[in-house]
Amino acid sequence: METEIKIFEDIEALNNAFTEWLKEILAQKEVVTLALSGGSTPKSLFRYWAEEHRDDIEWGKIRFFWGDERCVGPTDEQSNYRMARENLFDFIPVSEKQIFHIHGEDDPTSEANRYGEIISRATDSIEGMPAFDIVMLGMGDDGHTASIFPHEIDLWDNGHVCVVGTHPDSGQKRISLSGRVINNARHVAFLVTGEAKADKVREI
Repeated sequence: METEIKIFEDIEALNNAFTEWLKEILAQKEVVTLALSGGSTPKSLFRYWAEEHRDDIEWGKIRFFWGDERCVGPTDEQSNYRMARENLFDFIPVSEKQIFHIHGEDDPTSEANRYGEIISRATDSIEGMPAFDIVMLGMGDDGHTASIFPHEIDLWDNGHVCVVGTHPDSGQKRISLSGRVINNARHVAFLVTGEAKADKVREI
């Protein structure tokens, strides 16, 4: 996968550039599988889409998934699904059949297996692994992405589609795409903002 780093003046410029890039991909395909991320930067992007691009993005072509989710219910304030619902899905023309969310309230291991099977059925396969068209990711201050933390970095090369990670401080369980699935995507977009993460981006 070719790596390209783009630096934008502000989050508005980032949102605009990502949106135009998404439109280009949608113009080339009948169906686009997109794994969403949680966090403040995606939240800003979702609001931008809802407010400025409700009618000019081909929403009907997108199948929405998640790169990770906390093991909480869908109405919990920590839920990535809830964040996307309240900032995007409630305002754009999409059907429930396009939205494939992680059931964070269920047993983590069982849900990781269930979600992995759904992803495998709904996405293309490259070299025996699911291949999303786009995986959207953020990055924590410690350099973690999705819900694979530095103390569990072996999960990155796990052979499963989805894995169960544990937050190093809270002990909270999370369900995440494995690194092998992330790396198998046609496009992986890291959306990172803020000076606090600049040094970590340079390091990576």
